[in-house]
Amino acid sequence: MSSSVMRRGGRVKLASVGLVVVGSLALSACNGDDGTADKPVGGATPTSSAPSSAPSTKPSDPAADGGATGGGGATGGQAKAGQTFKIGEAAQFPFKYGTTKKGEIALTVDAIEKGDPADLAPLKLGDKASGKVPYYIRYTVKNVGTTNLEYASVSHMKGHLGDGTEAQSLLIVGNFAKCDSESLPQGFTNGKTQKGCAVALAPSAATKVASAEYWGDPFTMGEGIHWK
Repeated sequence: MSSSVMRRGGRVKLASVGLVVVGSLALSACNGDDGTADKPVGGATPTSSAPSSAPSTKPSDPAADGGATGGGGATGGQAKAGQTFKIGEAAQFPFKYGTTKKGEIALTVDAIEKGDPADLAPLKLGDKASGKVPYYIRYTVKNVGTTNLEYASVSHMKGHLGDGTEAQSLLIVGNFAKCDSESLPQGFTNGKTQKGCAVALAPSAATKVASAEYWGDPFTMGEGIHWK
């Protein structure tokens, strides 16, 4: 599978289409630390998780421009690894992409929405998607620093099931109307915002994706910040 990067209307999009279901370990190879758009890892085998009876996560009103104000979140300052925020609360932290893009962002998970298994049909994933239910982690990125973060990617978002185990991620190269995500647009300076979306797969209809984790720089996989 090959991909190329094109700029349309000042945004970077991956032109060729490839669809991969990846497990949590495979995601470690998708850091994009070379300053280019993330690329999928092929050959990953889906794993299953035990069902959970945890309730579905409901969206709440997004927090104001500052940091989180409750639910274990920050009352000011920068988010720390392992910290948990409520859905709708903003987590502020230093952001780095590649070797040259550095700044400060406020990241908010706005909602974790349950999709329909039929949503996956156009992706032609075959047995990899059998019985699985997509959940859409919708988030907002705001530049709260002094640098221009244009064309950087804020994509290291994954879901967790109700029992705390990781949900499978669906890494999409190309367009998926149900959950579209792009690199930050041209001129992404202080005060600018951008919506994003990540897909997490529940192993069955009896199990829900109940929380989200961001594990990109300055955090690491398994030691990121959480929303639920």
